[in-house]
Amino acid sequence: MENYFWNTEEKKGKKVYILVIYDIVSNKRRTTFAKKMNGYGFRVQKSAFEAMIPIRLYNDLLKEIPKLIHSEEDSVRVYRILGQGEVSLFGVNESIKNEEVIII
Repeated sequence: MENYFWNTEEKKGKKVYILVIYDIVSNKRRTTFAKKMNGYGFRVQKSAFEAMIPIRLYNDLLKEIPKLIHSEEDSVRVYRILGQGEVSLFGVNESIKNEEVIII
């Protein structure tokens, strides 16, 4: 078992921790969506990304998601998690690096 922690309170609300999970029917849309999410955070499961991003980028992401999916076929959930948190990892997991994400 491995744990990692975050605290969005330390930065006085300038950043938010998000979890994005999705079920996208089309391979093309799913690939496009995953590539876009790689610019925001890191993949933790086949259809799940985590990120610690500034509120501005969070708001941009919320505006961009509807343009990337088909609203009658696909499902995307974005969880905004504030405060302190802990994630417990079990089984096969990628090593989580504590680094800033830069969007180019």
